[in-house]
Amino acid sequence: MTSQKSLKTRVRARMAKTGESYTTARRQLLARTRATTPEDTAGAPAAASAPVTVQSPPPAAAAVQTDRVADALLRERTGRGWDEWFGLLDAWHGTDRTHTEIARWLVTEHEVPGWWAQTVTVGYEQSRGLRAPGQRRGGGFTAGGSRTVAVPVHRLFAAFADGALRVRWLPDVEVRVRTATAPKTFRADWDGGPTRIVVGFTAVGETRSKVAVQHEKLTGAEQAAQLKAYWRDRLATLKQLLEADGDPR
Repeated sequence: MTSQKSLKTRVRARMAKTGESYTTARRQLLARTRATTPEDTAGAPAAASAPVTVQSPPPAAAAVQTDRVADALLRERTGRGWDEWFGLLDAWHGTDRTHTEIARWLVTEHEVPGWWAQTVTVGYEQSRGLRAPGQRRGGGFTAGGSRTVAVPVHRLFAAFADGALRVRWLPDVEVRVRTATAPKTFRADWDGGPTRIVVGFTAVGETRSKVAVQHEKLTGAEQAAQLKAYWRDRLATLKQLLEADGDPR
């Protein structure tokens, strides 16, 4: 188990350095390992068999999705942990598939709920070097966050769709609504563009609900990091406001 994890770490490091696919990077590392086994170097001076040096991946190359979602939680919600899903996706040649194809396969073939199918897909793409943390597949960056709030879902939706309520927790920002489907989705241009937000709402019982914000069309990792912190703060303020309000609307 330990050696397998070590190999995966080395493969991901090589992917980050060379841009190779997971399969190619793994094949190259295994070939180099076989070339330096004791059987191949018998009788040669110890110094002649230089160890293979692989740089550790920088922090930015970490598979953030796997850090965000604990393996135990993923297993509870989907029936498998990260390594098991990655193994299945590799066997299915997931690195050759689009984001939509992977997510659809997880839903249709393995009955993974939609949100969790997206979670597994993003984690897989990050781990195989198909996208950087915060980056959309094929380019472009996103940021955002989620929060569970102790109010009915229609109240949480109204906090975005109702301009008078929205300004109480999201002041000094121009939000031009594109579409709003109560109480499920909310889409809007952000502060004059070109970025935009896509917001989804999910009921968690009658008195609790969850909001997930995705801020799209960002210019790079730095802006994504800033907006991730921004949404963490704003959603915390929203939660505090709604739960203290006591308004049953």
